[in-house]
Amino acid sequence: MLQDIRDNSQGVIAKVIIGFIVAIFALFGVDSIMNGFITSPPVAEINGEEISEAQLQVNTQNLLNSIGGNADSLDEGLLEQIALSQILEEVLLRQSAQGSNMAVSSNRVDRSIIENPNFQINGVFDSDLAVRTMASQGFSIPIYRETLQQQMLLSQLANAYSSSAFVTGSELERIAGLSAQTRDFRYLSIPLGTRTLGTAISDAQIQSYYTENPQDFTQPETVSVSYVMLDKGVISSAIELDEGVIEAQYEIQRSAFEGSAEKRASHILFEVGGDLSDEQALEMAATAKQRIDAGEEFGAVALDMSTDTVSAEEGGDIGYTDGTAFPVALEEALETLSVNEVSGPVVSDFGVHIVMLTEDSVNVFQSFEEVADRIERELKSSEVELIYAERLGDLSNLAFETGNLETISEELEMDVLISGTFGRTGTSGIFSNQALIDAAFSVEVLLEGNNSEVIELSPSQAVVLSVLLHNEATVLSLEEVEPEIAVIIRTEMEREAVQNLSDQLLTNIENGESVEQLLVDNEIEWLTEEGANRGAVTVNREILTQVFSMSLADSNTPAYDNLTLTNDTAVIVQLNSINAGSIASIPQIDQENMLSSMISDLGNSDFQAYMSNLQENADIESSILDERPL
Repeated sequence: MLQDIRDNSQGVIAKVIIGFIVAIFALFGVDSIMNGFITSPPVAEINGEEISEAQLQVNTQNLLNSIGGNADSLDEGLLEQIALSQILEEVLLRQSAQGSNMAVSSNRVDRSIIENPNFQINGVFDSDLAVRTMASQGFSIPIYRETLQQQMLLSQLANAYSSSAFVTGSELERIAGLSAQTRDFRYLSIPLGTRTLGTAISDAQIQSYYTENPQDFTQPETVSVSYVMLDKGVISSAIELDEGVIEAQYEIQRSAFEGSAEKRASHILFEVGGDLSDEQALEMAATAKQRIDAGEEFGAVALDMSTDTVSAEEGGDIGYTDGTAFPVALEEALETLSVNEVSGPVVSDFGVHIVMLTEDSVNVFQSFEEVADRIERELKSSEVELIYAERLGDLSNLAFETGNLETISEELEMDVLISGTFGRTGTSGIFSNQALIDAAFSVEVLLEGNNSEVIELSPSQAVVLSVLLHNEATVLSLEEVEPEIAVIIRTEMEREAVQNLSDQLLTNIENGESVEQLLVDNEIEWLTEEGANRGAVTVNREILTQVFSMSLADSNTPAYDNLTLTNDTAVIVQLNSINAGSIASIPQIDQENMLSSMISDLGNSDFQAYMSNLQENADIESSILDERPL
């Protein structure tokens, strides 16, 4: 709204319409006219309504954009199937809504456009931005409004289902009985240990593992590079500014700043047009003024009455002015007001306003001591940018023209640095940058021995490098990796021993045999949990998931099961009882969230059933439906 006020338009809706008309000719011109005469065979027909190939292609491209994928890596046929399915669903919904005499008013569509954040600058609608944004998305103005109207209509239909769902008390109690359920159980944990230390690992085992798994012992290809770095930080540290230069810039900034007055205002707007006449707007403004004079907060009245909904949500605030930002009538009114004083009705080209002055100040510039450091940084930054750009060009030329980094070092006074070794996956610091890694392993640099091109690591750093040392990928000798292989084999032996013990314990327990001596010998003991719920934090999550997946044949007979955790610990579980939950045991906030979730799920289910019914009863024809099944 504020931007429109500044542009002195005749009204928001009027400005949108004028902008749209101009944009149609400026942005779409002859193409938008000629395209109307170009048709292609339809790809589908739904209850007599044709779907064109162009619609399908646009929807397919929009789908691809939403996925964010590379078209070459995706199945084009599958994308078209999904896109065609979306179009069919939208058409069926629209036909159903229209058949039910549902509609969305033009005023509501216009208001939605005005309130769209993508069409606003600093929270204020900008019609030029709206037109450009629509054009960038491939929309003409009429098509955008029609598309938006259809979307709002479909949303209205979908909401009719989602908002009509309900949950009975018995259904809520049944779900609560499951979600709040607790379980009594105990379990044995058998971690990896030293059960196989008495069993030797033979040389033959080590040799066999080494022979069968050479990829595990391959030293990857690595390089070490020499490089020069252009760095804005280094340039900045070498620049020293004379204090006189800083003082001169201070005087320039102070002169431009001091003496300028600035006011901040809030307003309540009654926009003339449509169903609101000048006289009615004046009457409503007078009513608003009376409510404020009677003691109501300005922001509350703005939220209740203002047609400028954007500013109303901010208490009516429309920002600052230096005396030229607002329409003349508002600027003149502000000149007569004291801070927090409210004007009577003020008429502008927009309508009728009630205005309140909220801030009034004359700007005084800070002292030199307060801003000297900032000014120095700004001056340095400007000089650094110029020097950096110039040296970047020189660096690029020298990297191409010379065969070594020493010449670059001498010409640009840059040190030649040497990296540690790194592979194709990189390492830390600047050598984690993929562009730098790719350059180091490129044919031109690695095999032909050339300097790399300039690699811009960031807006403030650039590098040129050459390969200093290249180490081919090699398989480490058996002697080098023998200790590592021994550890691997020992770990596998321990896993097998743990699993065998777990199986033996479970078999004995299920057969009713005593396992007490086995537990003592292996230093294992039962751990008991009573009344554990699904979110218990005292039990490993994997164990808890297993427990809640188990069932009991009867309440007097425990159930047993085993599992292996991700850390290779074997676990045996004994489930003793399942305790049903109740809605009363659930905190009130959780009850409300559960109810909301159930209603949402039911609404979605109802809507999907409605969509399935529409599809089953629709007359859908297409020569490509067999090729692109829905």
